[in-house]
Amino acid sequence: MNYFALLCIGMTILGRSLIATIVFALLLTVHLSSCTDSTGDGHCIMPADVELCRGDVVFRLGGGMESHAVMMMDTHGRYSHVGIVVDTLDRLMIVHAVPGEPDFDGDVDRVKVDSIEKFFGSVYANRGEVVRCSDSAIARKASENAMAICRRGTLFDHDYNSSDTTKMYCTELVMYAYEKAGLRLTEREPHSISLPLLKAEVYYPSDIYDCKKLKSIRKF
Repeated sequence: MNYFALLCIGMTILGRSLIATIVFALLLTVHLSSCTDSTGDGHCIMPADVELCRGDVVFRLGGGMESHAVMMMDTHGRYSHVGIVVDTLDRLMIVHAVPGEPDFDGDVDRVKVDSIEKFFGSVYANRGEVVRCSDSAIARKASENAMAICRRGTLFDHDYNSSDTTKMYCTELVMYAYEKAGLRLTEREPHSISLPLLKAEVYYPSDIYDCKKLKSIRKF
């Protein structure tokens, strides 16, 4: 979630007074500092007996400010973030588009590949779920597409422009990877967001979650 957008949401909730805006900005700064703490990713909340497959779509809900902001807008959703399982030849990992989770000092917000343990680390996730496409061939192709998007150095889309794939946000990434593989994950129209610093047409994680071609494998 774009942190400028979060500030706009905070202004809307708290009111536009200078004091309210400053308080929200300070809270957001503290939260961002905690998100980038180098002390670790916490314990993995995904049970050890869950067997993932290439192309599995993975959802998580965090406890941070950005997760709360997504859930405020996606009022029918259960999760604030989504990624896709890929095969790196060495092991299965998760490709996702995410802001505010740098791998090193100076790292930019981008589409990245993370370990399962990091994606579902308790620092980032309070609960999660794995869903699977009924067509394994499409799922494998979607995972390959996602890995290719990651390898080309795709940046995170802070403008949330669903029609421009040169940059991507989390839901856009998964939808695009699957659509290129031959499966459109939603027939819904994008949702309109109109905030002082952000106007966009976006898809939410729930738009993917409700796809009939995806079957829940495990909730945790």
